[in-house]
Amino acid sequence: MPQPDLREVEHEITVSAPAATVYRLIAEVDNWPRIYPRTVYAEQVPEAGGQELVRIWATTEASFEHWTALRTLDPERLRITFRPTGFGPPLASMDGGWVIEPLSPAESRVRLLHAFSVVDNDPGELKRIDSAVDRNSRTELADLKKSVEEAYLAEEFTFSFEDTARIAGSAEDVYDFVNEAQLWAERLPHVTEVRLDEDKPGLQTLETVTRAPDGSTQLARSHRVCLPHRRIAYRQVTLPALLSLHTGSWTFEETAAGVDASARHTVVLNTANITAILGPDATVADARAHVR
Repeated sequence: MPQPDLREVEHEITVSAPAATVYRLIAEVDNWPRIYPRTVYAEQVPEAGGQELVRIWATTEASFEHWTALRTLDPERLRITFRPTGFGPPLASMDGGWVIEPLSPAESRVRLLHAFSVVDNDPGELKRIDSAVDRNSRTELADLKKSVEEAYLAEEFTFSFEDTARIAGSAEDVYDFVNEAQLWAERLPHVTEVRLDEDKPGLQTLETVTRAPDGSTQLARSHRVCLPHRRIAYRQVTLPALLSLHTGSWTFEETAAGVDASARHTVVLNTANITAILGPDATVADARAHVR
């Protein structure tokens, strides 16, 4: 049986950020919620032969999507190769890669490569896949450019923090308490309203109304990825005025003394609103402290 013909395509874009920064933001997938507006959570799992399995959860226009890919990182050459897993007909094969080339100390060329084939060399399917790859690559590179440039400029205003509580009990019980957010209005005194949608198991959209000590209320909407009984990751999509990004996660680790439940947040300050929210003399340090 003849082998399917291989179609190779390349897309590129120029990014106003150092090549090493661009490479790091792509290579470390916990950055992806900062880079790609629809990404809720991504994680890396080491595999044999120097490879890693990347698992990605993202929203589409109508729902959540989850996919995986095998990657090989080459930090010296600023290259990343990837191979999506789990695809089937009409695709016969699919491989790709990222190549980051320094143009100057503060500017880079990013090349996105794809090589694919279709079953039986079907010309209609090849045209359809080619069109989808072209459309998705252009969108992905445009998102990458905008977000990496913003992330590079906002590095000073980006920070993470974490709190851990030790709880007497099992990880399963603590996970269930956080996972069962539809009951929060009954269980948590500051939560007044809740709406939880879960069209696919573990993929949730959560809306809450919370009441502050001064009596004011705030609506928060988040997409959540729930991985029993170890992690719940989320991306907040309605943001308070002081933030331009908020992602977070709950993790649950059993110990001899109980469960260590940790809440981690990564935020980017919206510096344009600092003085309007905190007063004319407020600084970035004040905003960091207030958010924390």
